[in-house]
Amino acid sequence: MDQGLKEAIGAVGGVSELARRIGISQPSVSNWLRVPAERVLAIEAATGVARTVLRPDLYDRQPDPIDEVDLARAQEYALLALLLLRAPDGTLLKRMARLRGDATPLGRLHEALAGAAAKARPERLDREFADLFVGIGRGELVPYGSYYLTGFLNARPLARLREDLQALGIERASGESEPEDHAGLLCETMAGMIHGQFAIASEQQRQFFEKHLAPWIGRFFADLETARSADFYRHVGAAGRLFIDIETEAFALLG
Repeated sequence: MDQGLKEAIGAVGGVSELARRIGISQPSVSNWLRVPAERVLAIEAATGVARTVLRPDLYDRQPDPIDEVDLARAQEYALLALLLLRAPDGTLLKRMARLRGDATPLGRLHEALAGAAAKARPERLDREFADLFVGIGRGELVPYGSYYLTGFLNARPLARLREDLQALGIERASGESEPEDHAGLLCETMAGMIHGQFAIASEQQRQFFEKHLAPWIGRFFADLETARSADFYRHVGAAGRLFIDIETEAFALLG
């Protein structure tokens, strides 16, 4: 086990707690020798251990620091991924409560999200998350691309996504049970692309977004914003919806 993984485990008090915070099984984490590239941002957000410590081979090898705009984009995707894959615990809520906004529309939504995080209680968010995404049989929302695009799970959009991920050399994370078209996993993938964990050119990043996120994920965030069960998560939906609108417009200018 390398030093970065040891520090992440030590920061949260054990393998089981690390696995819980990032929403995967404890045996999967136990089998790691180092933090997988696709998990770096999620573990950084969940533990506070810097990515340069978690995977110095990935983050110290780049001669130029990441552009500030791209850094902000990657952080936004990474936070959305964490919140969509599992309910936030007390540690993440405390970190979110320190979010700072600005005068922009997205900045104001960040302030609202920070305020909601400061008031939220983990046990109530566990229930809200379950009502929204799990439920009895299914939750109020179904956060999968195949469902939004076809009305069915595990349909052709998921098969096309898997084909493209394989062509890009992006492998399914060990221990991940959710299909790859889960909204949280797609946000996690975008964060990894922007940060350079995967050797993906900017044009490929744009094509991936336009093919696999743009056709549906904005509608999902809009639905989350207005869902009956959403209290804390309506702020997540609002921020996600506006962020995807910004991404869509930015990519359109590059196309």
